[in-house]
Amino acid sequence: MPKLKTNKSVAKRFRLTKSGKLKKRSARRGHLLGKKSRKAKRKLRQSSYVSRADASKIRRLLPYG
Repeated sequence: MPKLKTNKSVAKRFRLTKSGKLKKRSARRGHLLGKKSRKAKRKLRQSSYVSRADASKIRRLLPYG
């Protein structure tokens, strides 16, 4: 069977933790930050985990972890 290709756009956006969960960066962080409050921007610094419903779709695009 041939090797599977990793989807590179997904590989750059998500990281697999040791326990197998998928970590992601917070959304709404790219630009237009001047209108957001200091508190909102501070909360966006924290990364979070992908929901289980979405994780199965993302795992298919990351065949080798």
